[in-house]
Amino acid sequence: MNLTTIFFFLVFLLWRYFRESIAIKEMDEDLSEYQCMNDVFLARIKGMEREFEHYQNELNIRRLQERDEHLAWIHEVKTPLTAMKLMIEDLPREYHKALQVEWLRIHLLLDQTLHTLRLAEIEQDTMMQQINLSSVIMLEVKELQSWCLAKNLAIEVEGNEEKVLTDQKWLSFLLRQILTNAVKYSHNGDVITIRMSTDDKGHKILSIEDTGEGIAPSDLPRIFDKSFTGTTGRKQSASTGMGLYLARNAAVKLGINLTVQSSINEGSTFTLTFPTSNPYLETIAK
Repeated sequence: MNLTTIFFFLVFLLWRYFRESIAIKEMDEDLSEYQCMNDVFLARIKGMEREFEHYQNELNIRRLQERDEHLAWIHEVKTPLTAMKLMIEDLPREYHKALQVEWLRIHLLLDQTLHTLRLAEIEQDTMMQQINLSSVIMLEVKELQSWCLAKNLAIEVEGNEEKVLTDQKWLSFLLRQILTNAVKYSHNGDVITIRMSTDDKGHKILSIEDTGEGIAPSDLPRIFDKSFTGTTGRKQSASTGMGLYLARNAAVKLGINLTVQSSINEGSTFTLTFPTSNPYLETIAK
């Protein structure tokens, strides 16, 4: 019995040995096949990565070319626009006011388009310095003077002289978008109030308040979204929904906190809170 048991046990071991050897050999063949497939997949992925990088480079080149073409077009249009302004000034007074306002709208739209193209590379087009806030405000108010006269609007500037650390050109653009909206949606004979102040933490604060049509509560969360015109903007075909979007983006780039409070038929108040020097340096360091 012992010899018989040992014999069958040895037969069983041999059978298991051959069976497991065949299984291991098949596994090795499968692993080799999987390794080949893995190499094929890796080669395809690398090829797709190269194609994607090539396509991305082509898109970037095309985008830069289109931007340069648009910039060139804007500069070309500015030449006849300047000539038109000189011609308008020579017209009789009864035609002068209306044409001056329409000329200003075209000028503002071109300026908005120009800064839209430059906004993506604002970091390369900034020069930070201490500037007098009231002087920037007065320049923008003067720019909108003809439009304000046409609507019989008054602009009051309140507060002490304040200096802020920022880029003058982009701050002017930011204020221009907000003031343009204030003038556009104000009623004839309204007053736009601009206030300068300083809070307890040393932040310079600039608020622009109008008594115009106001913004619907449902529109407030979206007014800074791209191309959003809102309930009030839909009433005017000239609304593009880009002004406040560009203003918010410029404010973020400059480290300025831009907020708004508004009520229907009561007006809107846009508040710009400028950073102190230390938080601003942290912002640009990022």
